[in-house]
Amino acid sequence: MHKQHASKGFHMKKILEIFSVAPCLCGGLLLFCAIPAHAMHISEGILPLGWAALWFAVAAPFVAMGLRRLNGLAKDDLSYKPLVGLMAAVVFIISCMPIPVPSAGTCSHPCGTGISAILVGPFVSVVISAVALLIQALFLAHGGLSTLGADIVSMGVVGSFAGWFVFRGMRGLGAGLAVAGFAAGLVADWATYLTTSVELASGIRGSEPFLPLVGRLVVAFIPTQLPLGILEGAMTAGMVVLLQKKRPDLLVKMRVIDKKELAAHA
Repeated sequence: MHKQHASKGFHMKKILEIFSVAPCLCGGLLLFCAIPAHAMHISEGILPLGWAALWFAVAAPFVAMGLRRLNGLAKDDLSYKPLVGLMAAVVFIISCMPIPVPSAGTCSHPCGTGISAILVGPFVSVVISAVALLIQALFLAHGGLSTLGADIVSMGVVGSFAGWFVFRGMRGLGAGLAVAGFAAGLVADWATYLTTSVELASGIRGSEPFLPLVGRLVVAFIPTQLPLGILEGAMTAGMVVLLQKKRPDLLVKMRVIDKKELAAHA
């Protein structure tokens, strides 16, 4: 029994090492060149109350379904919640790297929802994003409580589902883990900021035409988010490939690869 506990502890330590490498490298690169910022995501007070309430209403069912799925999976596998907690820490660290976008009234940052959606599924990834965003709003003054619903929709819902669908779609077409992981991280990141542009335009447009304002916001994000999306794609691909090398059994367990692919890799 003691050996079993020691073995589980060793495996969790190895998983932690795997997930900590890429965020730390990414953080070093971004913090080296980032400008200090006091806001992140959509800042407090940016959205009118009506629009803020609408985004909460959109986010709520996804969070509820994610919690239900998390609890159901955790009943069958006691190691599932620790893995989700680890993924929440990864998403929190990755998304705590703000780069100001003054012309958009917000900040640009990588998201981490691509890798979380790949490993634990899009619904649980929404819960992970919600937890990370809530902690950031409460303790780091990154984003806001009134805009939490909008941030969950853009980063959690759209980012997670976009990354998951792209990854599954490309795997279905025969793409390798590295290519599919890169595409998932890239699309998850860019989809998040496209949605953020729509949310901002909806709430602040006043008498301005909606689509031209969305276009200007998208253009405002391009200088930072274009390279960040590519970086996040590379980081996501690197994490998946590293897991394939170090813990392919975990990828089978999370249904990222099947047993046939595991045997071929071995």
